[in-house]
Amino acid sequence: MSKLRIVVHLTNATVSAHELMLHSHLSSSHSIFPKRISLFSSQPLWVSSSRRLSVLSVMDNSKSNPAKEMPAGFDATMLEEYASTSKLLQEFTDIPTIDKAWTFKSDDGNAEDGSHAMFSISQPNTLANKRKKSILSSHILQKNSNSITFQWAPFPIEVTGVSAMVPSPSGTKLLIIRNPEDGSPTHFEIWGPSDVKDDFVVAQSVHGSVYTDGWFEGISWNSDETAVAYVAEEPNPPKPTFNNFGFKTEGTTEKECCSWKGQGDWAEDWGETYFGKRRPTLFVIDINSGEIRAVEGVGNTLSVGQVVWAPSTEGQQYLVFVGWLSSDRKLGMKYCYNRPCFLYAVEAPSFKSKDSLTRNSAEDLLIVNLTLGISSAFFPRFSPDGKCLIFLSAKSSVDSGAHSATDSLHKIDWPSDGKLGSNLKVVDVVPVVMCPEDGCFPGLYGAKFLSDPWLSDGHTIILSSVWCSVQAILSVNISSGRVSRISPNSSNFSWDVLALDGDNIIAICSSVIDVPQIKYGSLINKTPTDAQWNWLEVFGPITKCYENVKSLMSSPQISTLKIPVRNSPENLTGGASKPFEAIFVSSKSKMPNGQEPMIVILHGGPHSVSLSSFSKSLAFLSSLGYSLLIVNYRGSLGFGEEALQSLPGNVGSQDVNDVLTAIDYVIDKGLADPSKIAVLGGSHGGFLTTHLIGQAPDRFVAAAARNPVCNLALMVGTSDIPDWCFFEAYGSEGKALFTESPSSEHLAFFHSKSPISHISKVKTPTLFLLGAKDLRVPVSNGLQYARALKEKGVETKVIVFPEDVHGIERPQSDFESFLNIGVWFKKYCR
Repeated sequence: MSKLRIVVHLTNATVSAHELMLHSHLSSSHSIFPKRISLFSSQPLWVSSSRRLSVLSVMDNSKSNPAKEMPAGFDATMLEEYASTSKLLQEFTDIPTIDKAWTFKSDDGNAEDGSHAMFSISQPNTLANKRKKSILSSHILQKNSNSITFQWAPFPIEVTGVSAMVPSPSGTKLLIIRNPEDGSPTHFEIWGPSDVKDDFVVAQSVHGSVYTDGWFEGISWNSDETAVAYVAEEPNPPKPTFNNFGFKTEGTTEKECCSWKGQGDWAEDWGETYFGKRRPTLFVIDINSGEIRAVEGVGNTLSVGQVVWAPSTEGQQYLVFVGWLSSDRKLGMKYCYNRPCFLYAVEAPSFKSKDSLTRNSAEDLLIVNLTLGISSAFFPRFSPDGKCLIFLSAKSSVDSGAHSATDSLHKIDWPSDGKLGSNLKVVDVVPVVMCPEDGCFPGLYGAKFLSDPWLSDGHTIILSSVWCSVQAILSVNISSGRVSRISPNSSNFSWDVLALDGDNIIAICSSVIDVPQIKYGSLINKTPTDAQWNWLEVFGPITKCYENVKSLMSSPQISTLKIPVRNSPENLTGGASKPFEAIFVSSKSKMPNGQEPMIVILHGGPHSVSLSSFSKSLAFLSSLGYSLLIVNYRGSLGFGEEALQSLPGNVGSQDVNDVLTAIDYVIDKGLADPSKIAVLGGSHGGFLTTHLIGQAPDRFVAAAARNPVCNLALMVGTSDIPDWCFFEAYGSEGKALFTESPSSEHLAFFHSKSPISHISKVKTPTLFLLGAKDLRVPVSNGLQYARALKEKGVETKVIVFPEDVHGIERPQSDFESFLNIGVWFKKYCR
């Protein structure tokens, strides 16, 4: 049944959260019983409350459906609560997100004419259950370091069906890739300044979808802009074919009439969000002819990604890429930086002569491992002069077993003669920071390079990295290793670099409750030891939001709390003994009975971090009148490697104690009412949420868990990352203990570390939000725990999203998820 017809056809016994929102927004001028309703509007789906038509009023006027026929578990008060709360949530949902930005020089190359910028913007479209993408352009004029003007195009242009957009180095061409959703061919479009120059259609028999995921993804133009290297899924192997006479002896990958295909042998894929993705493979397309070649010499043992072109030397042209061994057993890749990977170089195919077609011997197609001496290497980038190759490394993750840890930065001097070998020296530029001094650089975390991160001096790169509970913009001198924090030093705001405009930076700045604002940074003092940056605010239409939202977000106040470690053992390292942080957002709402209720927010991972950057969902919860306590317990990113490595082996105890310590800290400061505290977490945050309501059953009035880890003994046999269970439960020895067939002793130990071991003490009403296609923490984990709570009489609500994976990020699912969280907490915290 169509959701838009729910007002008329009320035979459906369940009403989704989004349908409730639509009911509350229909104008009273509509007939109660139209035969068909169609809504087409680019405006937000809401009207003033005086014109609201509630679901209840529709039901009351329906003769065929009496008023008592309501969604299961609903009453009239709940329906109105959902309607009003969903209206507010939609206003937050409509706030656009800036995903990427590119800059281009003026047509004549005259600096006085300024430059151009192109911003990629996205917005959830809950009706279509997709993200709406658009492009907005601007002309940048800078008179001096204290004056900047962005002349915006009057309207953004929506782009549909686009998987990736990659401008050429000169900015005169634009590659647009359209991946099919139904097995149709992939399209490569080459755009010029005014029109489409070419549209190349690539059949599934050549390769599958092009990777645009940000990790395996690698789409790179060569220097003369005649070819593009990229990563795509290898063609599907032939499957057994059957017809009315039985098995056909010749299999095929194409569809045929009067026959059907079997499944063939099952093959491992790369896990969560990579279902069916077996081997990312390297290809090159000639943009003049449309000819495509798979890069020879890579072999079948590597999955590849992040390809870039090496400088051309003496007629030789190499591709440099990241390779992961494609063994028979693939452990989950998403969010897991502890998978060994290396940088490789292989000669690029040539489209200039037919002779290259015959060069298929092994000696002609030598592949070189450039980083044999280090267990992890990714995000390769060449310096502007081509003399240096830099890359990031997650060797701390690989060597220890932690899925994410402190990164390091390295370089290789690229041989000028183009002669490559395994004897290339890897030089450390920014090492792993073990125990940072207070206020000093804590190490690199979650860093990601721009396609061109270099300033004009040729040895300084700009990147963003986690710095305690914020994200900061850093400059790194590749020659000296000097790291400088160049974004303003504020504990409440996070900064992220979008693009470079020459030696200037386009960035966004935000806090948990402040929508992102575009900033323009100019280097005003180029002294190597004391570079200074001036940051100007850019006024534009991208980050505008509703006046109601602005008003609600103007009241809360943010502070970053440093919380001393409590009851720490004597053998703790120095880094693990330092205070951890929590972001406190005070709603400052006037409550009739004293302090406002508080929600404790817990991130997943556990080796992740809650940043002070804008979050629609958390801003929405704050607007409902809650204070937020966002805890970065020890083990989080951004505080040094010693603090991070203190958690493995102590999950369910050290992290739980840190959260309880943070709660006591704000209570002692008079910032929270101990009788009105709720807790919310996802993944490992859900692990903590369900641990807390078991270990401290009298402290929380309500809980909500998104895809929580509730039983490690169950997860270890069903997750795409069973090694995670061993490492987090056993600590450093877990990496060596990992096995696909855990013993009864292993399973008993996993159970003892799990929230389900404390379930007999739980009495907190708990909401579960689960993705049915989650490969990381399969839905069985949350369902088992929820059923156990129901069995013992604890009030429990479960919502399963049939098409969602671990993140529950599809627009409708995300909307319904946080709508129910808001209503659930209102029910028990008021």
